[in-house]
Amino acid sequence: MSHADAINPNHGPRPTNLIGPQVRYLRERLGLTQDELAGRLCRYGLELDYVKIGQIENGKRRVVDWELVGFARALGVSVNWLLCGEDGRL
Repeated sequence: MSHADAINPNHGPRPTNLIGPQVRYLRERLGLTQDELAGRLCRYGLELDYVKIGQIENGKRRVVDWELVGFARALGVSVNWLLCGEDGRL
């Protein structure tokens, strides 16, 4: 058993970021396409197209700190919410 399996035994391979599911959930709840979210992110200096946003939502692309802040601003939530969800717990 690998270290990753010991940490996450029932969920398969670990995603490369924590915020993907939160981004997708909120984007869909706001009725935004990935292209529309890309436009919002551009206002905060992030040049991410729909392909990169899809990779983030699917846990296949890492997110750096300034991107995390940009997503929070573009979606109108806190960084903590993106990282931990509604209840604030990991």
